Amino acid sequence: MDNQKHLFSLRNDIHYLNCAYKSPLLKSSEERGIRALIRDRNPSDIIADDFFNEAEEVRRKFSQIVNCKPSNVAIIPSVSYGLGSVLKNIKYKSGQHVMAVEDEFPSGYFSIKRWCDDNGAELKIIRPNRDHQQIGKSWNEALLDQINENTAVVAMASIHWMTGLKFDLEKIGKKCQSVGAHFIVDGTQSVGALAIDVKRYHIDALICAGYKWLMGPYSLGAAYVGEKYYNGAPLEETWMNRTNARDFSNLTVYDMNYTPDAGRFNVGESGNFILIPMFNESLRQILSWGIPNIQAYCGKLINPLLAYLERIGAVMEDEKYRTNHLFALKLPAGIDMDLMKENLKKNKIYISVRGEFLRVAVHVFNTTEDIKKLIGTIEETRKAS
Repeated sequence: MDNQKHLFSLRNDIHYLNCAYKSPLLKSSEERGIRALIRDRNPSDIIADDFFNEAEEVRRKFSQIVNCKPSNVAIIPSVSYGLGSVLKNIKYKSGQHVMAVEDEFPSGYFSIKRWCDDNGAELKIIRPNRDHQQIGKSWNEALLDQINENTAVVAMASIHWMTGLKFDLEKIGKKCQSVGAHFIVDGTQSVGALAIDVKRYHIDALICAGYKWLMGPYSLGAAYVGEKYYNGAPLEETWMNRTNARDFSNLTVYDMNYTPDAGRFNVGESGNFILIPMFNESLRQILSWGIPNIQAYCGKLINPLLAYLERIGAVMEDEKYRTNHLFALKLPAGIDMDLMKENLKKNKIYISVRGEFLRVAVHVFNTTEDIKKLIGTIEETRKAS
């Protein structure tokens, strides 16, 4: 796969290595949004089917990305909304606990903390062994060891947002299934750039914000919702999620039946006339590229960086616990991180500092020049520290 920067409007004088913060918009998604805005000038151009059809297309495309049926997909505005929709439909049994990982993203932590508080359940925070420089193995082992018959929910990200560490979803999902625990995954930092198979990983719900690796607009995402929740109640009672919603002349013949399967969990106004076309286009492009090709491109791109980091003694996770598109590195002792931030800014390198980690997030719009500039900046700082 060749570099795809020409499909984006990134400025040539910057080095954007921060897709885990927010993806740039595709030119084609921007064009879809502009056309949608123009159409919105004249509501007479919007017909009844426009409330539903393109949202259904988003559901179909997302289902291809995560290996499920379109009917398993819900349109959501945020991860917190998706988590809330699922957790609302999990019943607590006396003595149960919930498991989460240390330093989880706030949306995930607050969602499961509320469920625990509402039900009087214990929240167990699983931590890695900090005595090890590489924490992936110990963290995954700690998770697997502590899942048992009293585990109600394991709620976690597929990739840790601060460290870039990849969790072994297949083993964790299998363990959850064996003890009857709900396995809820935040796929925001993986889905769209890394292959995630909800069936293979025994995931009960996969919640994804759309503005990172799915390259969509902010305030829109998608979720896989498994069959065990299909008799549940959604967060809101939108008219669009009823079986007679397309029959505009009879909406006040109040139909108490929800749209089948995951459709009941769609956010109200899920047919958003501007954001949905943009999201649809980004999903189309991801499927056109192919997710294995995205990972392969990113892997080839970062090889010189990994070789350099090894030479200077930077701490990197074992390959089993990291990905090509997103990883964090702990620079050798003695490097002035304040100076590093200054040099990154001076050299127009956009990258995230998360805790003690320098988080690198590359995509198909990144070039070898971006990587060379990052290597040069680390070296400049190392020599000056």
